[in-house]
Amino acid sequence: MTAPAPKGAAPQAAPALRVRDLSVTFTGPRGAVTAADGVTFDLARGEVLGLVGESGSGKSTVGLAAMGLHDPARTRVTGSVQVGGTEVVGASDAALRALRGSRVAMVFQDALAALSPFHSVGAQLAEAYRVHHRGASRAEAGDRAVDILERVGIAAARSREYPHQFSGGMRQRVMIAMALINSPDVLIADEPTTALDARVQRQVLDLLDELRHEHGTAVVLVTHDVGVVAHAADRVLVMRDSQQLELGPAERVLTAPEHPYTRALIGAAPTLATVPGTRLPTVDEPEPKPRTAARGLVTPPERPLAEVAGLHVEFGGGRTLLGRRREPARAVRGVSLQVREGETLGLVGESGSGKSTTARVLAGLQRPTAGEVRFDGRDISGAAGSAALRRALSREVQLVFQDPYASLNPRRTVQEIVTTPLRVHTRAGAGERRERAAELLEQVGLSADHLDRYPHEFSGGQRQRIGIARALALRPRLIIADEPVSALDVSVQAQVLNLLMDLRDELGLSLLFVSHDLAVVRHFCDRVAVMRGGTVVETGTRDEVFGRPSAAYTRELLDAVV
Repeated sequence: MTAPAPKGAAPQAAPALRVRDLSVTFTGPRGAVTAADGVTFDLARGEVLGLVGESGSGKSTVGLAAMGLHDPARTRVTGSVQVGGTEVVGASDAALRALRGSRVAMVFQDALAALSPFHSVGAQLAEAYRVHHRGASRAEAGDRAVDILERVGIAAARSREYPHQFSGGMRQRVMIAMALINSPDVLIADEPTTALDARVQRQVLDLLDELRHEHGTAVVLVTHDVGVVAHAADRVLVMRDSQQLELGPAERVLTAPEHPYTRALIGAAPTLATVPGTRLPTVDEPEPKPRTAARGLVTPPERPLAEVAGLHVEFGGGRTLLGRRREPARAVRGVSLQVREGETLGLVGESGSGKSTTARVLAGLQRPTAGEVRFDGRDISGAAGSAALRRALSREVQLVFQDPYASLNPRRTVQEIVTTPLRVHTRAGAGERRERAAELLEQVGLSADHLDRYPHEFSGGQRQRIGIARALALRPRLIIADEPVSALDVSVQAQVLNLLMDLRDELGLSLLFVSHDLAVVRHFCDRVAVMRGGTVVETGTRDEVFGRPSAAYTRELLDAVV
């Protein structure tokens, strides 16, 4: 209960959002599952509450409950959720439609999926306005759409463009504009920056900060990113397994957490101050066993294992159906870099910088337009167009993908997934393949008991371990890891990074580590190449790039890290 105000004191304003003993239970084929259990908090006008937890903790469930978005046919919601004094739990469909957008609004994580691909962003914003302003003309709604787009930093002329014509950060701004067009009292932002690069992430957080100060908008910031919470939140609520574990001022929770899980969650995320090469604590191992020593900068041989020189990659081009010339998209422009034996090269840059395209060329999956591509002294420029060359290269170069859910075949067992490279490239019999699969699972921290299970029976971190085991099956010399931890919660990310460090040191692997997370790159990599607009703007050792950056763009990226 809220304590009464002292006699003579000014009455306290009612909270913008009041949650009391909120519990949410889903009914599915395997019975009831409780996603939130007894959650209680208040949110004042202009306040930002960081709702923190890993996947499955219940944090998004709480955000959806505030919007009244749970399906009553399959969900039981108890307790109380009040927006400006209006009860959401048990409200009629008509009452909820009136509430959503006008009093409480939501910004979703995947802006591209949340926006209609068939309508311009201006038309979608105008429609959202007219739903709650029945008397508004099309012209008035259009003007309001342009105004709110300009407010979030998008030029009026772009209101006629479609979502696919915007970058990820710009689409997220459109989503924020959509949520704010009716000036709601409460904004639920569900992982609004998770998929964004450091600079764009900082821009979105700064925009939310401006809006809450200028308009008094209360914000529930749902995230698993502790750095985002430290930058943006006034208070923090930590959840795990549907339970509310800790609630308090952000500074206190982040610097002197009371619950062991909170301490582990904070310690699991590397920062620019973390000692490179040390083991990261995890929820299961809050005080990890020490490595024999933090990995210093390696001194690999000068002869590169893999390299590109003067690399150009273009897409499209040619002529349209009407005979007009169409300029090609230049994804990579004159890139030169090397991965040396036994080292880890971090390739960083924002979305669209060309880093993943460069990695695909080195893996033999993308044909270059021009330039030299070599592996262990051999020309592999034509690998993408030659099945024989690509097959030979894949024995020595393997990939670990970003999405551990999409990269594993759901219809195959773990044994079948892990032994696919062995079936393709060796004559090993079924018994030998199973023995090797068991050995690989043990190597990545799983066991032979997992061989006959399917991907859906594993967590995200376990799936990524399976992907790593598959990549190791042929004992490759180079592993290309394309954003291998960006889709994972911080504690699971720590587990995978610890595993990769152990495997790298144990097996003498070379790694090309593609990422936009600068703190992870600094922690994990020996050298770093920074890309922008298809070119390399800076290359150097970890200490040089992070301690003495020479390119203005690199300094911009480092300044943007939250």
